[in-house]
Amino acid sequence: MHQAATTAAGLGRPNLPVAVVPGHVDTQELSELERNVREITVPAVVANLTARPGDAKRPEEPGRREIVASGSFEEINARFLAERWSDGLPIIPPTHAAVEAFLAHTTFDADKGLGVVLPDNREVTVWSIAVNGVMAGCRPEYMPVLVALGRCMADPNYGVEHSGNTPGADTLITINGPIAAELGFNCEQGVLRDGFQANTSVGRFWRLMLRNIAGFLPHETDKATFGNTWRVAIAENETVLETIDWPNFAGAFGFERGDDVVSVSRYTGGGVVTSVYGQQAEHMVDYLADAIVSQTSWELVFTIGISRETYRPLLLLSPILAETIAASGWTKAQLQQALFDRARIPASRFEDYLGHWTNLVPGRRRLVDFVNTKKADRRFAESTDPERMVPIVGQPDHLLIGVAGDPLRTNAYVFAHNGMLGFPVAHRVER
Repeated sequence: MHQAATTAAGLGRPNLPVAVVPGHVDTQELSELERNVREITVPAVVANLTARPGDAKRPEEPGRREIVASGSFEEINARFLAERWSDGLPIIPPTHAAVEAFLAHTTFDADKGLGVVLPDNREVTVWSIAVNGVMAGCRPEYMPVLVALGRCMADPNYGVEHSGNTPGADTLITINGPIAAELGFNCEQGVLRDGFQANTSVGRFWRLMLRNIAGFLPHETDKATFGNTWRVAIAENETVLETIDWPNFAGAFGFERGDDVVSVSRYTGGGVVTSVYGQQAEHMVDYLADAIVSQTSWELVFTIGISRETYRPLLLLSPILAETIAASGWTKAQLQQALFDRARIPASRFEDYLGHWTNLVPGRRRLVDFVNTKKADRRFAESTDPERMVPIVGQPDHLLIGVAGDPLRTNAYVFAHNGMLGFPVAHRVER
């Protein structure tokens, strides 16, 4: 109910009446669901349609440069916490002077809009980016990266409006190009851990922007069942990539090595792949493919089902693994093809995820049915054998690969992707 009311306000209908269906429809017997709908939901719908709604009261927001609080560091933080402008950790007070210091590091006008984001239907501006960058503990010189991230957030291909969905997926930010080293982003040991100002504060900035600009608030529009905290931003090891002549992560979006680029994608979870053994790529690829499969379950509905071929799992290789695979003569594209050929599951298991273990695709559907209705590629119906092995993504290059982490550890990391509900996008860092 909180989510419905808040979303309605963001869409310009703050007095939209709402009727509740008690409980969760998936766990109710049909007779119970029918009784609840008949006795509770339908009367509420009738009442809402036949009564005049209350006066619309849109919440008032402060002006763009309005001073909203004054006082000590402790008083400012207490006010921001009470107003829910803070994530619960202390923030750096965004004074005019602090914000202007950030604006000095961008060529864009402070009032420039980069796009409107849901659920609050609020515009992402260069000014609001600077304000949240200050609050997150970023340094002023990070501003070009933050502006590029603002573009990613407002990019309709990303789908920021899904950031509060119940699986609780969270965004991973990847930095490519010379700017990563210039600003001190960590790309080596502990790359996914807080402890480096650039990685940590930029990751926090994204979460503050989701809260303060997009409007995702816990117990309202952010409906993560369990959730993750914000992820630190990561940088790829560009030195290793240049040595082995592999394209970097930004290359998947058409950028060249040497371009300064930020990319974002939402991942439902992940897991470490330890002690990958072997002196040749062929010795390693089966373990890596198995790890990708192991991290993937209901997310298969983004390959076939809810959407078609929008599943983009990420394999993060430590540098020594990438170097060993490249020394076998493999390009990144060849590794993606090998993983695509091996990261497969029985068709019957794929179908269980689609419509037996979940209700994400109603009814027990066969992969053959999707192929016959041209909603899946023919490779998913090469036979009718329920135990035939089928891929978990639509194409080899849908398996994204990054290189970062401890240079001398034979470990990898796999992220399961939230499909179209946080699709990978990238934007150039302009400075």
